[in-house]
Amino acid sequence: MDSRQALVERSIPFLREIKNRTAGKELETWLNTTYGPDSELHTDLSKLVKQGLEEGWAANVEIDGPHYRRSVIEPPSERTEYFSITAVYMNSVPVYRGQFHQHPYGEINMVVPIDAGAELRGPHGWQGAGWTAPAPASKHYPEGRGGGLIALFYLPAGRISYDARPFAK
Repeated sequence: MDSRQALVERSIPFLREIKNRTAGKELETWLNTTYGPDSELHTDLSKLVKQGLEEGWAANVEIDGPHYRRSVIEPPSERTEYFSITAVYMNSVPVYRGQFHQHPYGEINMVVPIDAGAELRGPHGWQGAGWTAPAPASKHYPEGRGGGLIALFYLPAGRISYDARPFAK
């Protein structure tokens, strides 16, 4: 089995476990407690998505130059409990801000620092290795700081909207 398929297969039991949970603060806390950076799941998925970055199948589509890339690893299907699996790479020294977007059904992000100290801004503050879970209908600019990181994210029904309008000033 190649590493891309291994990542999908390793994600499936996790997706079965979370399929009826709603993204938000409660789920984010549960994820960081149950599947934090020292857990077998986080360790396995981190290794596989880093391998994907090296092999060129994860976060291989440039969005804003080589420092901001993403790719859909697996579209939503019955097999993945109708979650899509996507990887985003950000090299954020000192801070990087990506494309504004909305999550109609929420988002579940696993943060994988490539560089020590790299963090992703979640809805509840900056997050190093661990999880963020923006709630349904949340809107934001993805922001990273402190170096390179990968966000492995799971989207219910694969829903994400880049047509959302930024906040009024």
